[in-house]
Amino acid sequence: MGVPPPGARLPARVDLQPSGIKRLLPTVSLIDVSSNPRDYRLRLAGTALYGVYGREITGKDLGEVYNTAAADYWRKELDKVVDERRPGVGVHSLAWKGAPHMSILWLRLPLASNGKDVDMILGYDAVVGTQSENGFSGIRAA
Repeated sequence: MGVPPPGARLPARVDLQPSGIKRLLPTVSLIDVSSNPRDYRLRLAGTALYGVYGREITGKDLGEVYNTAAADYWRKELDKVVDERRPGVGVHSLAWKGAPHMSILWLRLPLASNGKDVDMILGYDAVVGTQSENGFSGIRAA
């Protein structure tokens, strides 16, 4: 994944059709990008994310959702999405929640209302792995 060509138009929030991704919506988020200083606020967090975080995170800034180290990590990752105008992807263990057999695969996609300057980020988080009777995690290759 390289940086899009200078003239490439990024999709905007209005280009999204939630009806086309209904089954994914519980772990979808929309993140507002503010500038001067740059920061991020969770405009919307799907209902399944409540189970991951143990509380409602819609409307919260990164510093209200995460401890300092985690907020700094997310600022760095989201800054890359904004500055490079390209998707970000990663994986996190849920060991911090007492579930080391589970992970979150995350995807962050840039959105730009003017087609150029990223002002919102579409997030998708997939919780993978389950504790089964035979001890397997349930994580498998895509």
